[in-house]
Amino acid sequence: MNVVVCMKQVPESVTISGVPQGTASVRPQGKMVINPFDMYALEEGIRLKERYGGRVTAISMGPAEAEEALKEAIALGIGEAVLVCDPILEHSDTLATSYVLARCIERLERPDIVICGRQATDGDTGQVAPQLAEQLGLPFLSYVSRIEDISDGRLTAQRLVDEGHQVVQVSLPAVISVVKEINEPRLPSLRGLMQAKKAEIPRWTAPDLGLDVSKVGLDGSPTRVVNVFVPQRSQQGQMLEGSPESQVDQLLEKLRDAKVI
Repeated sequence: MNVVVCMKQVPESVTISGVPQGTASVRPQGKMVINPFDMYALEEGIRLKERYGGRVTAISMGPAEAEEALKEAIALGIGEAVLVCDPILEHSDTLATSYVLARCIERLERPDIVICGRQATDGDTGQVAPQLAEQLGLPFLSYVSRIEDISDGRLTAQRLVDEGHQVVQVSLPAVISVVKEINEPRLPSLRGLMQAKKAEIPRWTAPDLGLDVSKVGLDGSPTRVVNVFVPQRSQQGQMLEGSPESQVDQLLEKLRDAKVI
């Protein structure tokens, strides 16, 4: 079983602030961490390796500082890691990012499964995983809450949906995005920490991957962030008094006055 996990380093605390720069707002200063949703993807990749054997590789696109996040992934039990790092990739939107990650995955030994977190906390788009599947020409499953079985070249999984769960099958190789209900991420072991400390993370650049530079960075990204702001509250909440029955009557009257009902 050959598994690739895509992960991202994000600010620990995300605050909407700053002037937009191309496809994203200015990143706040402070501690950077592994995207929380990607922790579940990493854990699931490790569990698949423990269950079926094989190997799991973590990949990330970002600045040199993202190497620390990849070392943390190794401390958790990820066997290998690769950082795609090149100034020309700065300000890439989700489409450009998925293009870069796809070329990175194609350079690796063809995986059976590519696992992504549901979304990144700094962008909250949830677009990279499905775009990555399209770039790779692979089937895609979103909101995976449990992997039930992998056999005969097929993956059987549960998807979290509004009505409960769907049980679906998909042929491999495939790309999946997982939700936090899928597992409980582990803490790094002492052995893992020691391995991470000695690990050397290879860095691949745009020329290494043979990227078309017209498809990456600011110029290669169709998304533009025009403005970033915190919406202002136009009205304040109102406290209703009286008995529960009286409060219901007051609420209905206000809704009728507002022509909501």
